[in-house]
Amino acid sequence: MSVVSAPSATIARTKDPRIRLVVMAVVLAIAVVAFLFLFVRGSWAFAIPRRATVIGAMTIAAFAQGVGTVIFHTVTQNRILTPSIMGFESMYTLMQTMLVWFFGGSAVAQTDGYFKLILQTALMVTLATLLYRWLFSGTAASLHVLLLVGVVFGMAFSSVSEFMQRLLNPTDYDMLSVKLFGRLSSLDATYLPLAAIVCGVVAVVLWRRRFVLDTLLLGRETAINLGINYRRELTLILALTALLISFSTALVGPLTFFGFMVASITYQIAGTYRHGITMPMAFLLGMLTLVIGQFVLQHVFYAAGFLTVIIEFVGGIAFLFFLLKRGNL
Repeated sequence: MSVVSAPSATIARTKDPRIRLVVMAVVLAIAVVAFLFLFVRGSWAFAIPRRATVIGAMTIAAFAQGVGTVIFHTVTQNRILTPSIMGFESMYTLMQTMLVWFFGGSAVAQTDGYFKLILQTALMVTLATLLYRWLFSGTAASLHVLLLVGVVFGMAFSSVSEFMQRLLNPTDYDMLSVKLFGRLSSLDATYLPLAAIVCGVVAVVLWRRRFVLDTLLLGRETAINLGINYRRELTLILALTALLISFSTALVGPLTFFGFMVASITYQIAGTYRHGITMPMAFLLGMLTLVIGQFVLQHVFYAAGFLTVIIEFVGGIAFLFFLLKRGNL
């Protein structure tokens, strides 16, 4: 979280949330330009497109994880839970492990493409949607039951994955492990147009429902009294969260605590709970974290590949800190 402490302090001194948003956007624009054009060694024709692809991967991860976590917190009325609690990353890990288990480590690279990306995302979103419809179709519909079932599924997927991984030979396991960590710097640029379309459509839907999301923050009973179709909106928001997290996971790999870390900082510096501010702020803050972190590691410590590992480590510590501070979920 230290990589964004200085910009966050500057933004926190302003009172108008819209000004904070503009300041964050300006800081991010400067960081992106610096990342793209500073310390270019060798051919610019090679370096700039490669760096632009990394920026594209960061954009997808920041939007999906940051915004997805914010809207998930809204519908669950809890700011410690994360979308990963529903087992999306565990299911992704299980699918990759089963692919290597049945077809060998080379199958991981040979099957890369649009079909695999769309299939993985579709499977994860379908599972989540069926789960939502089942849990919210009866008279005893409960969000807490949904979360509990998600935890159970996540633990089951993780247990099966770990068992299968222990039986793999070392070569296959090494090839599998590459897919089980966030990989912002190795994204295939051909995926970016599809990713932009998916995130753009979701962004439009969420922006048009920003006032509905503000109402959902008031609680179930209040939202219903104000005329909100609570079950429909809840199912839609959870489905969009599933789409964002599933697509991000299938594209750049698991980032379990990144969204939680970004959302937690967003609430501190946004200056308001309105989703018209918190959603874009979460996106900008997530992007700023990734861009500055990648820049520092790549040009100062020459260890750019470790960014996602460090983010997950810091995010995990932050999660434990908030959990211990509150004492419950």
